[in-house]
Amino acid sequence: METNLAVLIDGDNIPSAHVKEMMEEIAKYGNPTIKRIYGDWTKPHLNKWKNVLLENAIHPIQQYGYTQGKNATDSAMIIDAMDILYSNKVDGFCLVSSDSDFTRLATRLREASMKVIGIGEKKTPDPFIVACDKFIYIEILKNNSKESENGKAKEKDTKKQNVDKITPAVVRLIAQTISDVADEDGWAFLGDVGSLLQKKQPNFDSRNYGFQKLTPMINSINKFEIESRENTNSKFKLIYVRNK
Repeated sequence: METNLAVLIDGDNIPSAHVKEMMEEIAKYGNPTIKRIYGDWTKPHLNKWKNVLLENAIHPIQQYGYTQGKNATDSAMIIDAMDILYSNKVDGFCLVSSDSDFTRLATRLREASMKVIGIGEKKTPDPFIVACDKFIYIEILKNNSKESENGKAKEKDTKKQNVDKITPAVVRLIAQTISDVADEDGWAFLGDVGSLLQKKQPNFDSRNYGFQKLTPMINSINKFEIESRENTNSKFKLIYVRNK
């Protein structure tokens, strides 16, 4: 059964570029049955959004700023999220914002057994990131889009400029996670490793480090062994990893 998602976008806090890539990313995790964006549409800084709303079937919600210096958009988005929660029409939420004000909302939705996916820029504060089941950086989507446009010739240069470095801390995190789910011989199914990494760090994504999948990322680190095993139920092989 497909997961129905409510996509709620903070128009005041998210750039309009790469909306198409963002919606394609969201579709990997479920069916976005509700798509809304919040902001004061009388303000000129939201004009760029107007051109992409119809193309992506995103419904704009008008929210006037009643008091200078106060963000009424946040309140409107939170109230709508709770209304949608109690309507029982969705199985999860995608909160698109880089604002830590949505930390409590994400926590409350997860308390109600909702799957919560966050999307925002790398400047997003940690409390909001860890409050989500999974957090995706918009910069990843930008990188993928640039690579498609520029072709393979510029792919390596783009990655050098935009990807994070695989630090010793990242290597230790992967090694410990492999140990956590490994069998008596030290081998761990890569799918289980990836799932646990996501639980430990919701913003963990191999694309942050320039790799489309976790397998080539682990293979690039000279600390792990990788083994492919036949799968009797599928033509695709099972990937197992072990600490060296």
